[in-house]
Amino acid sequence: MISQAEKEEGRVSVAGRKMRVYRPSVAARGQVVRMKLGKIPEEVFSSRKVFIEFSRKGIPGDWVKSLVEATGLREAFLGILNIDSGNLSRVYRRKALSKETSEEVLDAARLIRHAAEVWESKDLAREWLNSPVPALGG
Repeated sequence: MISQAEKEEGRVSVAGRKMRVYRPSVAARGQVVRMKLGKIPEEVFSSRKVFIEFSRKGIPGDWVKSLVEATGLREAFLGILNIDSGNLSRVYRRKALSKETSEEVLDAARLIRHAAEVWESKDLAREWLNSPVPALGG
């Protein structure tokens, strides 16, 4: 059970460890943080129809490169693409990825963007995405 003092101080105890809880500043509340995700057009996130069209057509490999550079989540994208780091440059040079791969990359981009909106910070979103989850074995 979390005590009132811990709630007010922004601390909670998880599995016996003290954890820091993010509390947005008054100035940050109400502002939506839009994370620019490389070369991916804004319409991909605002229109489901455009998202589907780009997924079916296949996104260019240079979008993946710009996305990896913008987010710094190289290891995550290696897992999404199911490749090792030596083959990543080959993906960057492709004119169009497969439908399935394009959809997975765009879904990941949407998740990253949504995390930045929820946490109201690009850095906190990256930290959350990189944090281990004990229930999933770390």
